[in-house]
Amino acid sequence: MPGTIRIDWPEHGTPDLPPPLSLPELTARLAALRAAADKRGYEALVIYGDREHAANLHWITGFDPRFEEAVLIVTATDALLLAGNECLPYTETSPLVAAGMIRSAHCASLSLPSQPRGTARLADLLVEALPKGTIGAIGWKWFGPDEVDDPATTLDIPAFLADPLRRHAARVENATDLLMHPAHGLRARVDAAEIARLEFANHMAAAALRRMVQGFRDGQTDFAAVETARIGGLPLGCHVTFATGGRAAQGLSGPTGQRLALGSPLSFNICHWGANICRAGWVARGAADLPIPAQDYLEAFVQPYMQAMSDWCALMRPGVPGHAVWDMIQTRLPAATFGITLNPGHLIGLDEWLSSPIYAGSDIPVASGMAMQMDVIPGHPLYGSTRMEDGYVIADATLRETLARNFPEVAARCEARARFLREVIGMDCPETLLPLADTCGIIAPWLLDPAQVMVV
Repeated sequence: MPGTIRIDWPEHGTPDLPPPLSLPELTARLAALRAAADKRGYEALVIYGDREHAANLHWITGFDPRFEEAVLIVTATDALLLAGNECLPYTETSPLVAAGMIRSAHCASLSLPSQPRGTARLADLLVEALPKGTIGAIGWKWFGPDEVDDPATTLDIPAFLADPLRRHAARVENATDLLMHPAHGLRARVDAAEIARLEFANHMAAAALRRMVQGFRDGQTDFAAVETARIGGLPLGCHVTFATGGRAAQGLSGPTGQRLALGSPLSFNICHWGANICRAGWVARGAADLPIPAQDYLEAFVQPYMQAMSDWCALMRPGVPGHAVWDMIQTRLPAATFGITLNPGHLIGLDEWLSSPIYAGSDIPVASGMAMQMDVIPGHPLYGSTRMEDGYVIADATLRETLARNFPEVAARCEARARFLREVIGMDCPETLLPLADTCGIIAPWLLDPAQVMVV
């Protein structure tokens, strides 16, 4: 039977500032990227980045373009970062640039329209830096044979970059999977230092969301609700969403001036780089505030979801094939009622969605080092939605030991959150699953009384 308990949402302490990206870390990443390119037969890689698609470039360099585009050219013996008018000084934020291991050069064509030009053309800079053989281009997605005629040569970069590359090189291939593929992508696994950074981002997003929820009031505007979150200033991984009233079915809507109205569904999130904390429920204090046909919301919708999320946690162990998670969700949460269409869980990085090993028929196993977003999104025309979306890391004994040795306070907070999941909420949380946010395990179905929390 469904049930709620009354508790204060847990607080496991404020993390210290996480370690900044270090020169040894980035040196190792650049070396790994070169090795992957060589194994694939690429003479060079060209990595594209812009404000929306900065994660791959940042992972390699520690630099992310602001306002503009940027291009990184990597060969076996050289690396050149091209930046526009405003970003060129900012490239020094990269330890590799600061150490002289990546050269930077000015390409004004990467700047905003109407700004001064006068530098070398992008095409000429590419010709000067690149060999004529096979080049791998990295943007932000790769393609399958069910999408395009030739996945290898279908590029996900702008034409102003793709066209001169194709004119110059013997062959240009899409190499984005080298970084983002869930099985072999270099970014698809994290180490202890990255776990510390992810935990900090999850804490900042979860603390802001908690402040927002505790400030909800009947009749409050969505602008006022988001203002109470006091978002701390970390870069956003996606726009803050807040969907209620006439926009309740538009889950990606941001604040528009809608008011919280008793008996209305509501979904909302706060997403920083490496963290997306999302919840959904009703503007209500109990079932009696809901429309009469939806008053069995807990029994018919939330409790099955809660049990499925417990089962989801139980499967977050190295070696479990991705299809096992997919199949469990399809069984526990039938599509006719819960309407789940996307992958029930995905990898997260600086980009909110990196890729996922969880899909129908996937033989890619859950692996130690995967930063996994519990992202299972139900939707129903009567019940609205419910949500328990937070960040986790799958960690085998070796990774847990490394984390405990290098970041003991991070490891202790993750263990405290896991105990909360098991002992208070009743979820099946294995030792291989590290919860990164204090909101992990929390479903508060009645958002005007968030102390009522669901238990398994």
